[in-house]
Amino acid sequence: FGSSSAQDPALADAPFSPEASPFFNMGKLHTLSRGYRSGTRNKFSKYYRTKGMPGTSRYMATFKRGDYVDIVVDSSVQSGMPFSFYHGRTGIVFNVNRNALGVEVTKCIGNRQLRKRIHVNVAHLRKSRCNESFLKRVKDNDQKKRD
Repeated sequence: FGSSSAQDPALADAPFSPEASPFFNMGKLHTLSRGYRSGTRNKFSKYYRTKGMPGTSRYMATFKRGDYVDIVVDSSVQSGMPFSFYHGRTGIVFNVNRNALGVEVTKCIGNRQLRKRIHVNVAHLRKSRCNESFLKRVKDNDQKKRD
């Protein structure tokens, strides 16, 4: 059994070189997965003591065409879930179905605004309060005109 290179005192002080490693020129060893729900660990997570299925009042709300709705994804309901971009957005109802609503949302792409039409399950929608102050102002002004 001769002396091996690992015990050679001349090689013991040599620094590690990555070129000597067999994996140096292999490049990227895994692909980045970009699935439909990628990057939503925190965005779709539910708060403490709010986990589980939504209550029945969530399904009992009535929506009409022209209503403003907020899209808030409920991760416990997978059916009719919108893409993660639309989470937290406000849109206008353009179509009413049995379990879902058609919602029109604006999306900035490049230098233009597109009106995207998506169908979303009712569990992921709630009535928006963005129009309340405007409607109150209109009602007050009409009352002042009558007086």
